[in-house]
Amino acid sequence: VDVVESGGGLVQAGGSLRLSCVASGGPFNVAPVNWYRHPRGKERELVATIGTNGATWYKDSVKGRFTVSRDNAKSTAYLHMDHVKPEDAAKYVCNVDWAEYEPLGMDYWGKGTLVTVSP
Repeated sequence: VDVVESGGGLVQAGGSLRLSCVASGGPFNVAPVNWYRHPRGKERELVATIGTNGATWYKDSVKGRFTVSRDNAKSTAYLHMDHVKPEDAAKYVCNVDWAEYEPLGMDYWGKGTLVTVSP
Protein backbone atom coordinates (compact mmCIF):
# COMPACT_ATOMS: atom_id res chain seq x y z
CA VAL A 1 0.00 0.00 0.00
CA ASP A 2 1.31 3.41 -0.90
CA VAL A 3 0.00 6.96 -0.71
CA VAL A 4 1.91 9.66 -2.58
CA GLU A 5 1.19 13.36 -2.69
CA SER A 6 2.43 15.80 -5.29
CA GLY A 7 1.78 19.29 -6.55
CA GLY A 8 3.20 21.36 -3.75
CA GLY A 9 5.55 24.23 -4.37
CA LEU A 10 5.87 27.98 -4.17
CA VAL A 11 2.72 29.98 -4.85
CA GLN A 12 2.12 33.68 -4.61
CA ALA A 13 -0.53 34.84 -2.18
CA GLY A 14 -3.80 35.00 -4.07
CA GLY A 15 -2.71 32.30 -6.46
CA SER A 16 -3.80 28.72 -7.00
CA LEU A 17 -2.32 25.28 -6.61
CA ARG A 18 -3.61 21.76 -7.10
CA LEU A 19 -2.37 18.94 -4.91
CA SER A 20 -2.75 15.30 -5.90
CA CYS A 21 -2.86 12.16 -3.79
CA VAL A 22 -2.38 8.82 -5.55
CA ALA A 23 -3.14 5.66 -3.59
CA SER A 24 -2.25 2.10 -4.49
CA GLY A 25 -2.62 -1.29 -2.88
CA GLY A 26 -6.32 -1.12 -2.10
CA PRO A 27 -9.67 -0.29 -3.72
CA PHE A 28 -9.68 3.48 -3.76
CA ASN A 29 -13.45 3.80 -4.15
CA VAL A 30 -14.16 2.36 -0.68
CA ALA A 31 -11.90 4.75 1.21
CA PRO A 32 -12.67 8.23 2.49
CA VAL A 33 -9.76 10.59 1.88
CA ASN A 34 -8.62 13.27 4.26
CA TRP A 35 -6.27 16.15 3.58
CA TYR A 36 -4.32 17.41 6.58
CA ARG A 37 -1.77 20.15 6.85
CA HIS A 38 1.06 20.70 9.25
CA PRO A 39 2.19 24.31 9.43
CA ARG A 40 5.68 24.84 10.76
CA GLY A 41 5.62 25.14 14.53
CA LYS A 42 1.94 24.31 14.80
CA GLU A 43 -0.26 21.29 15.29
CA ARG A 44 -1.47 19.19 12.39
CA GLU A 45 -5.00 20.11 11.32
CA LEU A 46 -7.65 18.53 9.15
CA VAL A 47 -8.32 20.69 6.12
CA ALA A 48 -10.78 18.75 3.96
CA THR A 49 -12.43 15.38 3.63
CA ILE A 50 -14.17 13.59 0.79
CA GLY A 51 -16.26 10.53 1.45
CA THR A 52 -16.81 7.52 -0.74
CA ASN A 53 -20.07 9.06 -1.92
CA GLY A 54 -18.40 12.36 -2.76
CA ALA A 55 -19.63 14.19 0.32
CA THR A 56 -17.15 16.86 1.42
CA TRP A 57 -16.19 18.71 4.58
CA TYR A 58 -13.90 21.71 4.93
CA LYS A 59 -12.16 23.51 7.72
CA ASP A 60 -13.84 26.90 8.14
CA SER A 61 -10.77 28.89 7.14
CA VAL A 62 -10.57 27.22 3.72
CA LYS A 63 -14.26 27.09 2.85
CA GLY A 64 -14.94 28.77 -0.46
CA ARG A 65 -11.25 28.66 -1.39
CA PHE A 66 -10.30 24.97 -1.39
CA THR A 67 -12.05 22.18 -3.25
CA VAL A 68 -11.50 18.50 -2.59
CA SER A 69 -12.36 15.97 -5.27
CA ARG A 70 -11.59 12.41 -6.25
CA ASP A 71 -11.23 10.32 -9.38
CA ASN A 72 -11.72 6.71 -8.37
CA ALA A 73 -10.73 5.44 -11.82
CA LYS A 74 -7.31 7.01 -11.26
CA SER A 75 -7.15 6.20 -7.53
CA THR A 76 -6.45 9.87 -7.03
CA ALA A 77 -7.77 12.61 -4.80
CA TYR A 78 -7.16 16.28 -5.37
CA LEU A 79 -7.07 19.40 -3.27
CA HIS A 80 -7.52 22.50 -5.40
CA MET A 81 -6.41 25.60 -3.55
CA ASP A 82 -7.60 29.01 -4.75
CA HIS A 83 -6.96 32.47 -3.29
CA VAL A 84 -4.11 31.04 -1.30
CA LYS A 85 -3.15 32.96 1.84
CA PRO A 86 0.18 33.08 3.70
CA GLU A 87 -1.42 31.11 6.54
CA ASP A 88 -2.03 28.22 4.12
CA ALA A 89 1.71 27.51 4.01
CA ALA A 90 2.29 24.01 5.39
CA LYS A 91 3.15 20.44 4.56
CA TYR A 92 -0.04 18.93 3.16
CA VAL A 93 -0.53 15.27 3.90
CA CYS A 94 -3.07 12.85 2.43
CA ASN A 95 -4.73 10.20 4.54
CA VAL A 96 -6.58 7.33 2.85
CA ASP A 97 -8.88 5.61 5.28
CA TRP A 98 -9.23 1.91 4.63
CA ALA A 99 -10.19 1.22 8.25
CA GLU A 100 -13.60 -0.14 7.26
CA TYR A 101 -12.13 -2.30 4.48
CA GLU A 102 -11.35 -5.50 6.29
CA PRO A 103 -8.40 -6.76 4.21
CA LEU A 104 -6.50 -3.60 5.13
CA GLY A 105 -8.29 -2.41 8.26
CA MET A 106 -6.38 0.80 8.82
CA ASP A 107 -5.64 4.17 7.34
CA TYR A 108 -2.53 5.07 5.41
CA TRP A 109 -0.58 8.30 5.23
CA GLY A 110 1.55 9.85 2.57
CA LYS A 111 4.78 11.69 3.31
CA GLY A 112 3.30 15.03 2.34
CA THR A 113 3.95 17.82 -0.11
CA LEU A 114 5.16 21.24 0.93
CA VAL A 115 3.24 24.40 0.05
CA THR A 116 5.09 27.68 0.43
CA VAL A 117 3.29 30.99 0.02
CA SER A 118 5.07 34.18 -0.96
CA PRO A 119 3.64 37.61 -0.11
